Amino acid sequence: MKFLEKYDFNKEEIASFLNNSPKKLIDAIKEHKKLVCENITYLKELGVTNYQEIFLEYYDMFLMDHSNFVDIFAKYEPEDLIEKLKKNIKIVEYL
Repeated sequence: MKFLEKYDFNKEEIASFLNNSPKKLIDAIKEHKKLVCENITYLKELGVTNYQEIFLEYYDMFLMDHSNFVDIFAKYEPEDLIEKLKKNIKIVEYL
């Protein structure tokens, strides 16, 4: 999971994630690292500043096909979405 460091995740966040996540999911993330990176990069480039927090809470979502992942967020005005995500990442559940 060292690849997460290039997305500004610190070692403590990664260790906590590894210790508190199902092994099957960790294996899936490792297996589909390119897809996960693509989805993280999308949020980062969109301007979402708390993408690490979103990943740590909704990691399974980052295994979603990239076009479907983009479609979820593209339905909303970027500035409004970014502002809402800053205030409360739980809105991800309703996107």
